[in-house]
Amino acid sequence: MDYKDITFKINTGCGRGLCRRGVGRQDKQLNTYDWLADVPGNADSTDLVEVQFKNTRKGYYHNVNNLDLRKGDVVAVEANPGHDIGVVTLTGQLVKLQLKKANLKSADDIKRIYRLAKPVDMEKYEEAKSREHATMIQSRQIAKDLGLDMKIGDVEYQGDGNKAIFYYIADERVDFRQLIKVLAETFHVRIEMKQIGARQEAGRIGGTGPCGRELCCATWMKNFISVSTNAARFQDISLNPQKLAGMCAKLKCCLNYEVDNYMEAGKRLPPKDVILQTADADYFLFKTDVLAGLVSYSTDKRTAANLETISVERAKEIIEMNKQGEKPLSLQEDGQVDDNRPKDLLEGESITRFDKNKKKKKKKAKADKQEPKVEAQQPKAKTPETQQPNAVPEAQQPKPKAERNNKPLEKNNQQAEGNAPQGQRNNPGKRYNNRKQRPGKEQGGAGEGKGPAKPAIKKDNEG
Repeated sequence: MDYKDITFKINTGCGRGLCRRGVGRQDKQLNTYDWLADVPGNADSTDLVEVQFKNTRKGYYHNVNNLDLRKGDVVAVEANPGHDIGVVTLTGQLVKLQLKKANLKSADDIKRIYRLAKPVDMEKYEEAKSREHATMIQSRQIAKDLGLDMKIGDVEYQGDGNKAIFYYIADERVDFRQLIKVLAETFHVRIEMKQIGARQEAGRIGGTGPCGRELCCATWMKNFISVSTNAARFQDISLNPQKLAGMCAKLKCCLNYEVDNYMEAGKRLPPKDVILQTADADYFLFKTDVLAGLVSYSTDKRTAANLETISVERAKEIIEMNKQGEKPLSLQEDGQVDDNRPKDLLEGESITRFDKNKKKKKKKAKADKQEPKVEAQQPKAKTPETQQPNAVPEAQQPKPKAERNNKPLEKNNQQAEGNAPQGQRNNPGKRYNNRKQRPGKEQGGAGEGKGPAKPAIKKDNEG
């Protein structure tokens, strides 16, 4: 085949099954992928449009002006009072499915889309958004001064700046009528208070969960269902509060994802208090694998002794046999003992078999550490060289003339030792009181009128 003139086609976007129109240009939370974006006539099937505002707040509007809207367009929508600025997140048939999740009470809640946002609208929008953080800090201080037990978590200004929504968290009911009056006088806007829970606050803030993915409440979850510790018990999860709690300090919403499957599979398991009787021993339930349909039995109630893992069907079969007074040879289906099961090599050994050896090793280590100290305390044996520090080897003795010159040196040394304190006697390094008592210069030779030879003096100092 000739590959020189062949033309290659690269499939991108909708050609690979994922259309860029479905993703859109918005990066807000609760993003919904539009799987029908590339279907012809999808946008014309309904005039309903989903518009998202700050964080997780969404609204549904009628496209009465038949605008050509796509995902990511910034539009001005009807509000009370004035108008608001939002981003189109979904159009077409999927909006009807989203309406069912929103649980709108009446059709009057669905308002109109005015137009695509103009530069003037965007200037007002940016100006209003720049005041949100300062307003939140000041409103918290006002609520604290009024003594209200509540936390203002977020503030959202309307697109035209005529209205502000205060999101707060409170464990109990709060009377904030006085707070609304003070806030209206301070900021000169219409005030709306919305109470949210800890899960809604985590969704508005966003973040990454312990699984490494973005929080479910910030990506796709809108309706929050109560989570209890029973969901963890059904799935055999350890009841550790630190592991079961999410970023909102509440139980993780993902505990409810698979609990129904575990409850349905748990109905097929044998009762926990039933004892399986065989010809050799009685077996007690030790652990269960709910989804795999396997149960492990032990000959001891508390410890894992002689574990046998069998299927749920085999366990029910043995229970029926025990009810009829029959005992199988073993738990296995073929009636033989499973020799491939793991064996405890230290079954007959004592638990404290290594304690004595450890004590002996500790004693030896202590003795080894104390031996150098004992040797350091013992005085060193005096050698002839140490007893006579001024002695000079015979090979290095000076000539006879130098010996006559050394006589006054020995006399001066004896006088210096007699006058010195008792602790400093026989110390060759401190035998001279001054420089005048020295026999001669260190550089002098062994001649007449000079000190001893240089090697002899060095040896004397070293001694």
